[in-house]
Amino acid sequence: MKYIIISTFLLAGWCVEGRIPMEKTRTTISAKTADASTASATWLPIAESEVVDALKNALTKGAKESISIASAVDGFYRNPKLFIPWPAEAEKMKTVLSSLGLSSQVATVEKTINRAAEEASKSAFEVFVSAIKNMTVKDGIAIVTGGDNAATEYLRQTTSNELSEKFKPIVKKAIGKVKLTSYWNPLMKKYNKIPGVQKQNPDLEQYITDKAIDGLMVLIAEEEAKIRKDPAGQVTDILNRILKK
Repeated sequence: MKYIIISTFLLAGWCVEGRIPMEKTRTTISAKTADASTASATWLPIAESEVVDALKNALTKGAKESISIASAVDGFYRNPKLFIPWPAEAEKMKTVLSSLGLSSQVATVEKTINRAAEEASKSAFEVFVSAIKNMTVKDGIAIVTGGDNAATEYLRQTTSNELSEKFKPIVKKAIGKVKLTSYWNPLMKKYNKIPGVQKQNPDLEQYITDKAIDGLMVLIAEEEAKIRKDPAGQVTDILNRILKK
């Protein structure tokens, strides 16, 4: 029987923190290999590709779940981790308007900002799927052996620009759908008429786009944590099948 060498990234990346006990893995390998002095070494590139495929599947499911949460009604608005507040650069505007008895209108603007982000999130799945499909074995190894948020950072780096381009027109449409400008513009005009204040006109489209992407990445990070905590059925099963070859 040929001597089987399991790729380094499998052992280093998953045989830690109780994911796949190192001792158990060594025993299994030993039981299935001949004397190393007489056996010929055979690399199994399928090990790497299969594990990366498992990672892709797990991330695709994670992305789908994240988008499902974010795009639901109140996905942003009622979620403290995702809630998009009044634009920071217009915080003084919020304070002044609230002091003038317009707190209700201010709250409505915040609600509609979050509604726009929820609407935009519906379009994110195909962007994430494209980035995941284009993941190379090298990318997969870097993710598996990387830090706890390596997959999230990979998706942030490979999707942020495209997400931004895709989100902006959707955010613009969503702003119209939830009638954000009908709430925002009157408040902005009232504030800008106050003597001595610095005129305000934040780019709400860009603001919501950026915050929507940030919110999705928060959820992706949570899904990645689940994958790393419990890879059973994603990687362990594949490793077991490889060892039986």
